[in-house]
Amino acid sequence: MSDILQRILAVKAEEVTRARQLRSESDLRREAEARRDVRGFAKAIEAKIAGGSAAVIAEIKRASPSKGLLRERFVPSEIAASYAKGGAACLSVLTDVQFFQGAADFLRQARAACSLPVLRKDFIIDSYQVIEARSMGADCILLIVSALSPSALRDLEALAMELGMDVLVEVHDAAELDIALTMKTPLLGINNRNLRTFEVSLQATVDLLGSIPADKRVVTESGILKREDVQFMRSHGVEAFLVGEAFMRADEPGTALSELFA
Repeated sequence: MSDILQRILAVKAEEVTRARQLRSESDLRREAEARRDVRGFAKAIEAKIAGGSAAVIAEIKRASPSKGLLRERFVPSEIAASYAKGGAACLSVLTDVQFFQGAADFLRQARAACSLPVLRKDFIIDSYQVIEARSMGADCILLIVSALSPSALRDLEALAMELGMDVLVEVHDAAELDIALTMKTPLLGINNRNLRTFEVSLQATVDLLGSIPADKRVVTESGILKREDVQFMRSHGVEAFLVGEAFMRADEPGTALSELFA
């Protein structure tokens, strides 16, 4: 595990401890269960692909540890509406504060601005965060194999599904893939960025494709920056993409999306 990932997970543990002191998990769960507005995340991806288009999970991300500030004018509602107009299947919203300059309110604002389902993009390590995700309106959560034990992955997945959410499980290599394939979710994200070195290679996705059963939907993540990258992935049968940086630097993110996936 890289130093940056270790630092992020340590901060997450502290955040959860503080959050529990402010509000009990049982109280938060009552709020989460009272919501009846789950939008089908996996369903939206499949519908887009069934219509002959690539399914794009368009990311709303202000900054990252490796690239710093990505966007000066950052209005989540405007970005979300632009993505919806540009043909996105779903949204991904960074809610991590310290490392990505995200916020829970960014997810709420983005979701309110359109009808697209939304992924809470964060480093989830605890049941509290899963319940919190649904209470803020998330339709899907991200679980990262390199950040969690196999038993924790399955427990958090079960809780998310109990609350009506979908789960995107993220891997980078064959060992992580073996663990992810023990989970129920059909959404399998392959991060082309090595979280240990932060190097990016699209070959990371291609190398794992032969080991993935047909009932899983592969979502390629990171490093999709130009049309050739999209064509390369689609030529290997990959039809779902999580893209953020390429759009965040554009004046009109939705236009950048439609041009990249034209």
